[in-house]
Amino acid sequence: MNSADLFNLKGRVAMVTGAGQGVGRGIALALAGSGAGGVVVNDFYADRAEAVAEEIRALGVRAMPMVGDVGDLEQVRAGVAAATAELGTISILVNNAGNGGPDGFPREMPLFWETDPAEWSRFFHVNTFGVMNCSHAVLPAMVEQRYGRILTIVSDAGRTIEGRQAAYAAAKAAAAGLMRGIAADTARFGITANSIAISSMRPPMNPEQLEAYLASDRYKAQMTHYTIRRTGLPEDIAGTALLLCSDASSWTTGQVYPVDGGYSSAL
Repeated sequence: MNSADLFNLKGRVAMVTGAGQGVGRGIALALAGSGAGGVVVNDFYADRAEAVAEEIRALGVRAMPMVGDVGDLEQVRAGVAAATAELGTISILVNNAGNGGPDGFPREMPLFWETDPAEWSRFFHVNTFGVMNCSHAVLPAMVEQRYGRILTIVSDAGRTIEGRQAAYAAAKAAAAGLMRGIAADTARFGITANSIAISSMRPPMNPEQLEAYLASDRYKAQMTHYTIRRTGLPEDIAGTALLLCSDASSWTTGQVYPVDGGYSSAL
């Protein structure tokens, strides 16, 4: 088998959550450009989901927007059923939806004992239960066809020491643990489950805002913690995602791959 065959998705249908922008969009486009037979574009906002679906159609690949909250199991089940009817069985799932949910992170991240317990659920709703819901919805068909790839985007906050992010870190660590559990349960069915841990990504800004951000003392101080001294871009994540969604990773499961510009390292 040549390298092109290893990374070709061979017409399989993929579903990417939180794919209306940023890393999710980058992964969805990468899968579409690598032989996917269809891509389900999930996002909380309809306009973002449809815009990325249209980009994928422009590549000559079928695409379907799936609008909904991944933290709502019934919405996920309905979306997966509709996508399966339109595009076929979902063989690849990328759990990308995360952060603090559709509203993003709170403006302030206090010390854990100063947090409002009512705020904890926003992190688990999307980062943990969203991953559980989507995985639970697609796995029966993957088991039946004896093939599947599940990939979850987690965070260095869940595997290193990060201040003022305790609830978020716990939710991301739980998602990585879920992948290990799913890996153990599904390996005999030809299914793999892995995670990519990312760190600071470049925020969406207009050119003037971005120039000011990159020149700021805050940004420069933050980048001193990175071996590659810049924030991540969607394409930085998309390559590793393609690896873990393809046949090139058929003997890799239950792993967490840091793609973080050298923010963390281990033997």
